[in-house]
Amino acid sequence: MATVLYPGSFDPLHLGHLDIIEQASRLFGKVVVAILHNPEKHGGVFSVDERIALIQTALESAKVKNVEIHAFPGLAVDAARVVQADFMVKGLRNSGDFEIEQQMAHTNFAVAGIPTVYLPCSPAYTSVSSRFIREIAQYGGDPSSMVPANVAHALKELFS
Repeated sequence: MATVLYPGSFDPLHLGHLDIIEQASRLFGKVVVAILHNPEKHGGVFSVDERIALIQTALESAKVKNVEIHAFPGLAVDAARVVQADFMVKGLRNSGDFEIEQQMAHTNFAVAGIPTVYLPCSPAYTSVSSRFIREIAQYGGDPSSMVPANVAHALKELFS
């Protein structure tokens, strides 16, 4: 069975991400969630270790079994080589996502020969974005309808 790499920053993980992970886990033998980061650059709401823990807890709650979570510096294609991924998987919310992801997919294939598989997100998640979730939480709003319960709790603790 095929191994797929699902790359991203996942800062924070949201229900759209979880939807794509669940879909990929039903389609492929192994899903590797790759938290990509630049070790020379500090940034983000949660540290890489916190993101790993938050994703792991959310996956356990969702009872998703064939998923591994790893952090990688640098390029997604390098992470794909390390885990010997057959494909990369990317979620699509709208046509704008397709435009961006298509460019990346062509570039990744040209550089490393790794094809990309697109999965459409469930309709309920077409407007969910980590950037909006971070802003909502930072200004005291409640993003709990867009993130797993453990992530909502972590955001509330962080910004209270």
